[in-house]
Amino acid sequence: MTRALRTARYGAILTFVLAGLMVGTMTVRIPALTDKLGLSEAAVGGILLAWGLGALVTMQSMRAVMARMGSKAVLRIGGPLTALSMLGLALAPDLPLLVLASALFGMSFGVMDVAMNSQGSTVEQAYGRPLMNGMHAGWCVGAMAAGLLGSLAIALGLSLEANLAVVALVSLPLVVLLGRTYLPDTPAAAASRPADRRRMPPVVYMLGAIMFFAFMVEGAVADWNGLFVRDSLGAPEAVAALGYPVFELGMLLARVTGDRLRGRFGAKGMMTVSGLATAAFYAVVLTAGTPLVAVSAMFFVGVSVATIAPMTMSLAGTATDRPGPAIAQAGAMGYAGLLLGPVVIGFLSDVTSLRTALGLAVVLGLAIAAASRLLPRPRIAVRAPVAEEERELARAA
Repeated sequence: MTRALRTARYGAILTFVLAGLMVGTMTVRIPALTDKLGLSEAAVGGILLAWGLGALVTMQSMRAVMARMGSKAVLRIGGPLTALSMLGLALAPDLPLLVLASALFGMSFGVMDVAMNSQGSTVEQAYGRPLMNGMHAGWCVGAMAAGLLGSLAIALGLSLEANLAVVALVSLPLVVLLGRTYLPDTPAAAASRPADRRRMPPVVYMLGAIMFFAFMVEGAVADWNGLFVRDSLGAPEAVAALGYPVFELGMLLARVTGDRLRGRFGAKGMMTVSGLATAAFYAVVLTAGTPLVAVSAMFFVGVSVATIAPMTMSLAGTATDRPGPAIAQAGAMGYAGLLLGPVVIGFLSDVTSLRTALGLAVVLGLAIAAASRLLPRPRIAVRAPVAEEERELARAA
């Protein structure tokens, strides 16, 4: 194993860390955003809609871009743009400009996310073994850091604007430096670039649907759980903000071990069990009588849902000889869920209650389990189920 390959792996992981830090910082300070501008839950849903639409618009256009430029070049642009656009969130003085800034942040992040997952797939294939869960564990580290720093900022009386600006200004030079570590795309992916407009194999859309459900759950948890714990269970804001890093801690532990578990049990069985567990543990959150029970249950929700998105990204990257466009397609479908989940929760909570609206996450967990059963079944190979599973996905394509 060469030094360049190890450097590329660590560079990809650190890129996920910074992405999680930037998006997580925005997420954990949503309650402060509502207080600053006096926003209703529906207005917050509109801001999140602008962010999600921005991300979705760029992701939908990334198939052609990734095919022409490759993940290395795109990520060198998308990372710095994400950090710069985060400054807009910090400086926006009113709701209209905040919506615009949120859309620009989402568009920049959409570029960064597709490219970093494609880069992760490139590194994974160069290593010849599953690594994507470990990459996404880096996201959890960043998101946890965002939650803990957000709680510290609240306790110290640091303003929302200062919190966002500091994270953006620290992230910018780091993502620029990490651009030196990325690998070029695989020769097969580069050779297939002129054919980027071809329809993806059906299995890519199937994986995108599973990611759609998983990201709806993650979005609902990330964007609304703090308000639920604060407003429905009566917790102080600093305590409510801990729910997100606890959720991300569960995701981190699951993703650190997820590649080994996938190597033993395969993706199909893991996703089925994960969907059922997600539904069960989020039901505990919604029926909790105290903030302590709800925040503790969030750890197990994180463990349950953590490995679904990384596995779908990884399998999409190996289902065709065009990993960049395939990941862009599956990612766009997934982030449509991240877009719709928080928005649907926001509007449902206006006509029912936030607790009732968050019950959608339980239904989505069951949908993940059901959809996972539709994935191609591995022929067998107890000692190497992942390789067999990927060959089966390629045959299904």
